Amino acid sequence: MNWMNTAFVLACLSGFTTCCVAEHARQSTDHPAPQTILMNQEALAKTKARIEKGDPELKPAMESLLEEADAALAQGPYSVTDKKKVPPSGDKHDYASYSRYWWPDPDKPDGLPYIRRDGVTNPDSQSLDGADRQRIEKIGIHTEALGLAYYLTGKEKYADKAAELLRVWFLDPATRMNPNLNHAQCRLGHNEGTKSGVLDGRMMVRALEGSLLIASSTAISDAELGGLKIWVGEYVQWLTTNEMALDEAASKNNHGTFYDAQTMYFALYAGKNEVAAKIAETAVEKRILSQIKPDGSMPEELARTRPLFYSNYNLHAMFVIASLAKQVDVDVWNGGEARLRVGMDYLIPYLDTNKPFPFPSIDKRDPMNMFPILLMAGQAYPDRNYLQLLDRLSLEERRNRRENLAFPLMR
Repeated sequence: MNWMNTAFVLACLSGFTTCCVAEHARQSTDHPAPQTILMNQEALAKTKARIEKGDPELKPAMESLLEEADAALAQGPYSVTDKKKVPPSGDKHDYASYSRYWWPDPDKPDGLPYIRRDGVTNPDSQSLDGADRQRIEKIGIHTEALGLAYYLTGKEKYADKAAELLRVWFLDPATRMNPNLNHAQCRLGHNEGTKSGVLDGRMMVRALEGSLLIASSTAISDAELGGLKIWVGEYVQWLTTNEMALDEAASKNNHGTFYDAQTMYFALYAGKNEVAAKIAETAVEKRILSQIKPDGSMPEELARTRPLFYSNYNLHAMFVIASLAKQVDVDVWNGGEARLRVGMDYLIPYLDTNKPFPFPSIDKRDPMNMFPILLMAGQAYPDRNYLQLLDRLSLEERRNRRENLAFPLMR
């Protein structure tokens, strides 16, 4: 069963339409595929053809996407220079954020140094006055939505807005972000930036995928696309040489995994395929076998206050690595006796919210977190029943998901 027909398969499995998967898979399209890096190119072209034919199975997801894209038209642009508080470097062009799980110490008059409350977000860490965390999230999600809306509808207004967001965040000398995360996830009283802040950078993957989706439009020039490639190349240099970034690369949990996932993407975007290949070639030993035990459990994630969430989160990053590795001809999916599949199977029973997870958690379980990794697993291991398991998830919720239109996505 091919994941390029996932939305169609979802409809069939859920019983709200009847169809012949084989016949649908034979349908061809004359639409050129966009040169995306993470999103499957052929699947995007097929999705566009289906939408133009008025395919009702994709209508809920398309309506949801256009609602988001239309809202994004009236928002932004976003710049790291918008914050009122100047980073420790003295340069507003430097990205700054604060660790979300760190709080003032109630036993200290000034609250310093901050103390950790794992899994509990300090609302001050999301402040727009002092931090860029919300901005980097919006530039990612909004540019991705606008890029997809442009590609799937051909309406230039979406490309125009996406290009504006990219220009302001990455290119305009007055507003651009410097290609570093030196002051990401600062922990007050401890440091001016911490290695875990490198995780914030993954959101730029979504923005850059948006740039590739609008590359054929008149909204963005070849020179601007070249400028983005140069910026990303400089950021790859920071990721692979900066001490803080390398400390993050050495992390043995989801932080290290997401470091690899985003560094691979940025390297491929910048044309530094040798960097991506090196990560891919070491992924099985360095990330997968070291983190996923033979029974499929991930001890580093199970030790967290949200163990099921973080197990899912880490596996998602591993799946992204495996997807990107195919572009440099490395098979990560089946390496290490397919330990990725074993990790997936460990989580499957907990699609049933009545089945207790054997580790305590401070949050309520959300089975929809499994939706993206089930789709990726269904693509990678077509002989398994992963796509059929989607039927255990809420039909109403999954019909609206962006992954029905484009897949995979960075989380």
